[in-house]
Amino acid sequence: MKSHLLGAMSAVLLAFITVPANAALLGRLPVIPGGSDYQAYYDDQLDITWAANASITSVNNWNNQVAWAAGLTIGGVNGWRLPSADVNGDNTVVDCFGGGVAGCADNEMGYLYWEEGISAATPGPFSNVESSDDYWSGTEFAPIAGDAWGFAFSDGQQFGGSNSIELFAWAVHDGDVVPIPPAAWLFGSGLLGLIGIARRKKAA
Repeated sequence: MKSHLLGAMSAVLLAFITVPANAALLGRLPVIPGGSDYQAYYDDQLDITWAANASITSVNNWNNQVAWAAGLTIGGVNGWRLPSADVNGDNTVVDCFGGGVAGCADNEMGYLYWEEGISAATPGPFSNVESSDDYWSGTEFAPIAGDAWGFAFSDGQQFGGSNSIELFAWAVHDGDVVPIPPAAWLFGSGLLGLIGIARRKKAA
C-alpha cells in the first residue's frame, strides 16, 4: 500500500516539475496589493518582465516607440524598453522560425512565441496581443541604416523594416520587477536615520 502511495505522490510531483514553458510566467505588479490583477509577468526563462497588456500604446514609428517605452511607468516601476532581437549584442539576429532553435533565447519575442507558445491566438496571461499588425523590437536592422527588426505574433515571422512604418510596441523590463513594500522603505529610512544620528554622536 505504501509503495502505491509513494508512486502516486511521485507522479504528482513529476507533473508539477515538468510544467510547460509558459508556466514560468509569474504575475507581478498587481493593481490591488495582494490581488491577481497583474500588470506584468516575469519570465524566468529569459529573466525579463513583460507588460501584461501587449498593446498599451497604439501603432507608431520605431523612434517614437523606443522613446515611449523608455518613458513608461507601470505600477510605479520605470526603466522599460522594447524587446531585443539580439540579447547578446553580437549583431547576429537568430531566426526562431519553427521553434527549437539553438540560441533562440537571444531573440526575446521569437522565444516568447516559438518556445513559450504565446501568440495572438494563444495569448496566455497577456491581453491585447495583436494579430492585425506587427511589433517593433528595440534592435536596429544592421544591414540597412534606418531599419529595425519587427515581429508578427500572428505567425511568428520576423523581418527588417523601415523605422518610419508604424507598428505596435510591447514593453519589457530587464530582470524581475518586485517593488519594495512601503513598510520596507520606512524601515530602511528609519535605519539610515539612526545610523546618521549614531555617526554624529561619535563625531562629537
